[in-house]
Amino acid sequence: MKTRITELLGIRHPIVQGGMHYVGFAELAAAVSNSGGLGTITALTQKTAADLSNEIAKCRALTDRPFAVNLTFLPSLREPDYPGYIQAIVSAGVQVVETAGNNPARWLPMLKAHGITVIHKCTSVRHALKAQSLGVDALSIDGFECAGHPGEDDIPNMILLPRAADELSVPFVASGGMADGRSLVAALAMGADGINMGTRFVATREAPVHPRVKQAIVDATELDTRLIMRALRNTERVLTNPAVERLIEKERRLGANISFSDIAPEVAGVYPRVMLDGEVDSGAWSCGLVAGLIHDIPTVQELIDRIMSEAEQIVTGRLLPFLDRPAAA
Repeated sequence: MKTRITELLGIRHPIVQGGMHYVGFAELAAAVSNSGGLGTITALTQKTAADLSNEIAKCRALTDRPFAVNLTFLPSLREPDYPGYIQAIVSAGVQVVETAGNNPARWLPMLKAHGITVIHKCTSVRHALKAQSLGVDALSIDGFECAGHPGEDDIPNMILLPRAADELSVPFVASGGMADGRSLVAALAMGADGINMGTRFVATREAPVHPRVKQAIVDATELDTRLIMRALRNTERVLTNPAVERLIEKERRLGANISFSDIAPEVAGVYPRVMLDGEVDSGAWSCGLVAGLIHDIPTVQELIDRIMSEAEQIVTGRLLPFLDRPAAA
């Protein structure tokens, strides 16, 4: 399948693995790239720029196909070593970077000066237009269904993707609620050039996370996520668990007076404990509504092959017969 995204990124299938904290390691990124998609290493999971260099080298040893590095720009009392991470990316010859979080304008010239293709993640059309004006090469448009941070506008992909298609000139992938061939065909129909999957890739054999994390996603339904930190305007969609319910009770009780320190026990330093140690009830961790569509833990190759096969069957077996063509003479 050829789209603007496959042509831009040099990949076989229009499927991108999004950056995920303590999930986007070399093993998963390489598996996605080897299966024809675009795998992604998450930079900020690596404690230092030197660690990122090592992780990129590890991925290079596992695949000879394109892969990306995710750089998320976050407000912080102690800013990460972004220049060091960017230098590690440049020195390793990585050709694709996924940016997310804050406006990437400060860092974009460093990336573009080295010919790096930049995909920026946005949750609204207005932010996407701004990123396009800054010179990003492509966009990941995140609907309200997505895991992690869906923004504050609450626009689902049935509206957000066509709006993006109406306004944008650069290629974009759809993120949030993407899991199978139906997702891909729907995204393409609404104007996207491919899909970005996060939660679905966590529940694969190669994802370097604890088996209890994968099983929790398989066991969940579309009713099992919660939105937290709305009062802080840092909304995050997470899988519900006892820690999340405690956090929500604090939010109800404290209302507008809540501060990050009030919920720090449920959110600070949680990801290593969840993803690596399997303490799935220890705190809040990102999970999308798409959990309701995830029922197994395949290999990455099996998943991507299945998505592409389903997509082809939907187009040729379901959609084409709907066309009312005159009978041949």
